[in-house]
Amino acid sequence: MGETTAEIAAAHPETDYVAIEVHGPGIGSLLKKIELLELKNLRVIRHDAVEVLEQMIADGSLAGIHLFFPDPWPKKRHHKRRLVQPPFAALAARKLAPGGYFHAATDWPEYAEQMDAVLSAEPTLEKADQGKSRPITKFERRGIGLGHPVRDLLFLRRKE
Repeated sequence: MGETTAEIAAAHPETDYVAIEVHGPGIGSLLKKIELLELKNLRVIRHDAVEVLEQMIADGSLAGIHLFFPDPWPKKRHHKRRLVQPPFAALAARKLAPGGYFHAATDWPEYAEQMDAVLSAEPTLEKADQGKSRPITKFERRGIGLGHPVRDLLFLRRKE
């Protein structure tokens, strides 16, 4: 619903952010927060993130990508719908500037393992220490309440 995105943008007014979301109520909620907090460094795109990255973002232009608590598609037959797959990892890495980061978080251990394996296999990314902090998200609070362990993954685009 945009709470975390707005909090990150408010904490770092010197950095520009683009939020990509397809969920209409989430977009509306985030737009209200942008207005309320008078955020000048946050733009919102209501569209599929893969298509936005493919068609609207120049290669090597992003300092970072945040992917916090993506849909885990927990049923085995739905795993193919998970966002973090090899083609997405390659696309995201291509859009990052050298030294840029990809920070993902999930409360589904099996998805964390999959994301770790997929991102580790992308040759232009390298695993980094968990040095990036972030606000707690709504989905994270819910996962913690259910006893799910939260895992953060941080990868850097190789400087080549």
